[in-house]
Formats: sequence, C-alpha cells, structure tokens
Amino acid sequence: MTNLTQPGAGESLQLRALAAHEQLDGGTFADAPELPGLRALIRESWQRSAGFKANPDNPAAPLAMDLDELDDYRRQHPLAAIMPVINKLLVQPSHDSGLLVAVGDEVGRLLWVDGDPALQRRAEGMMFVPGADWSEATVGTSAPGTALALGRGIQISGAEHYQRTVHPWSCTAVPFHDPDSGAVLGVVDITGTATAVAPHTLSLVEATVAAAQAQLRVERLQLAASLASRPARRRSQGSASRSPRAGAKEGSLYRNSLQLLGRDQALLSIEGKTVVLSARHSEILALLSSHPDGLSAEELSVLLYPGDGSTMTLRAEMVRLRKVLQQLSPAAVPESRPYKLSMDLVPDSGQVLNCLQRGAHRIALEIYRGAVLPKSEAPGIIDLRDRVSSLMREAVLTDGSAETLLRYAELPEARDDVGVRRAALKLLPARSPKRAAVVADLERLEAELSA
Repeated sequence: MTNLTQPGAGESLQLRALAAHEQLDGGTFADAPELPGLRALIRESWQRSAGFKANPDNPAAPLAMDLDELDDYRRQHPLAAIMPVINKLLVQPSHDSGLLVAVGDEVGRLLWVDGDPALQRRAEGMMFVPGADWSEATVGTSAPGTALALGRGIQISGAEHYQRTVHPWSCTAVPFHDPDSGAVLGVVDITGTATAVAPHTLSLVEATVAAAQAQLRVERLQLAASLASRPARRRSQGSASRSPRAGAKEGSLYRNSLQLLGRDQALLSIEGKTVVLSARHSEILALLSSHPDGLSAEELSVLLYPGDGSTMTLRAEMVRLRKVLQQLSPAAVPESRPYKLSMDLVPDSGQVLNCLQRGAHRIALEIYRGAVLPKSEAPGIIDLRDRVSSLMREAVLTDGSAETLLRYAELPEARDDVGVRRAALKLLPARSPKRAAVVADLERLEAELSA
C-alpha cells in the first residue's frame, strides 16, 4: 500500500490529484481513463463517481434520515451492540488527537460520529454527521463509501476525494462483516488530517473491527445460551407479550435474514435460529418480504401459482408456514388480511438491489450467489429473479472493472455470457495471464453457437 504520509510523497500525490480535478472540470476525464496522476483505486472510484453523476462541487453530503428515524434505526441496527468496543478502542483516544470516528451502515449512511469536539464542529460544514449519506453514488470517492464499494479497507488523502469540500480532510475506513454470515453490516472510519492516513491508522482500524466482530459473536453465543436456559413456558409467555419492536433490543444483535440467492430452498434466520424452508414456503416469504405493505390472498395467489391460483390452497399453505415460524419466534408469524410480515426481514435479494441502487456494485456481487430461487416457477418469483439478475448484470457491465466481470462470469447464469467475457477481455492488460482463459471460453461459446 502507498505510504500517504511519507515525506514528499503526500505533497506530490496532492498535486497530481489536483491536476486530475482540472481535467475533470474540463470534461476530459471520461476520455482519459489512464490518468497517471491518480492511484488506480482512486481513478476507478472517480470513474464510478462520474457514472453516478455525483457532483464534485456539492458543498455537503445530503441527510438521508431525520433524528427520530435515525434514533430508531440505530437502536435496531446490529452495529449498536459493538459500539462499546468502538468507543473504547477508537473514540475515547480520538477526543484529544484531532481525529473523528464514524460508523456507518452497509449502504454508506453515517450512524455515529464522535471524537475531537473542534473537529466535529468543522466536519458539520460538509455534513459529516449522523444521518448523512456518504456512499459513492452520492458524494463520490470517500473512505466510507469507497471501502464499501470495494469491500476492503482503504485510505483516501486530501484531493483524492471526489468532492472538493472534502479536500482538507483525509480518512481511513474498513468494512464491518457479520461474523456468522459474512455479509457486510457497515463501515468504521477515522477522519482527520494526515494522521488519519498513517500506515498504523489502517492497522488500528482493522484490529478494532476484528475485535468488534469477535465481541459480536461472543454476545450472540451468550444470548443464545441465555434463551436456551429459560424455562419453556416463561419464554413463550414473554415472547407472546412483546411486540416485534419491543423485543428489538434483544434481537438487535442479529439481522433477521432470508437467503434466496442461488438456493432452491430458502434459508431463514430469525433471532439466531436458522431453518431451511420448503420450496413453497420459500416463495411465500420471498414475496412477502418484497411487498412490505402486504398482499391480499388473491394478490399473493396470483404471484404464487402459475395459471389460476386457488386462495383455498394458499390458506392451507399459510397455516403450515405459521407453524414453522411459530417455532422460531412468535413475532415472525405473518399477519392476515392482508398477509404481511410482522417483523423486519432482510432478503439477500433486497440487499443486492439496495447496494446496486447506492452504487456499491462490488458489495452487491459479493452478496449475489446466483439467481433468486432458480427452480421456482411462481410468476412473482420469476419477475423478482429476472429483475435482480438483469440489474446485477447491467451493473457489472458498467462497473469498468475486469476483476468484477470475471467474478460475475463464474456464476451459473453467466456461464454462456459472451458479452461479459468480451467486456472483460477489452479491460484486461495485454500481458495478463487471465486473458487465455477468457479467450478459451469465448472460443468454446462460439463453437457451441456455430454448432
């Protein structure tokens, strides 16, 4: 990794980045992808930022959540459980060090910002505050947004930021992965002056994230052991008396999830308990999770059954599904009239769509393990599957990265995708050892097509 604080290196880097901004002003950046003044990861991030129509002259990041919405969202978020670790290892030492510590969610919205009081007041000028959206799609290149886009820790110095009001600042950020599923839950960032991009700063943030992930895993195990040790009657009575929101504190260690991608039968996780659903129950929960306002029996039947759906058949299936969900958590049982999920349930297909909307293409591809319930013939699932797959492919083709294209090409649905391989071949360097495999794939596909 480039040492951004090495004597002379930082000044040279800033001058080259400022020169690149002049080309951006002149409208020539899109025609000059090989700008030598920028590090490769910065150049690629600028290209994505330009593609998202991010404005380098915007004075501040926009607010994505008001205070009431932010408070509720933070209480429910799994990262709330690891904030004591972040406070101890990063926030408390930062108060007198000229640094800020920020923790954001998986799409780049800042949830907590703390640290040096004077620096906090300065940072308010560019809206580096809780509730603000710092994704690449919104503000362009920045450590929180770009770390999420790349799925790894990075450092951004001064004029390398896409937005000019951020040029006086430097920052280091590392994504936070769920210790059980590996899904990205958010990002931890240190922002300040040159100290914020010292080599030891990246190591510090990475070590803190690792410690927080371990702590989250320990707390989950302790919670599971505590729930298992309760008398069954008291446990069921307590669960029945709580609303889904009232039990959020206990469940906030977990992100209730529904894994649909690349699976014929969905994997449902609620409050630390996991079950493999039948194919039909997988379809029902997939449809309900993608229609948060609920569906009538007639609407759900149309989406579920090819041809003429029977509401009587659906009602019998819903009885069986309720019994399965009751065993996981009473709060998970869907409501009726209309059929509606009574607790927050995050399908992995929804995570992919959310990441694509925010411009985090690489994170979307990391989550994307294949088509939604690939063997399902339910009309609503076919529509959802086609939508997610087509948007994923479109994003990969416009991402501008050979690495992303080659990774996508490994998916079953891309096995015969000539367009993806041709796009990758154009981006691979002439001497790349990966070109031979791509050429061989193209020859195979052309031979199959001609036959």
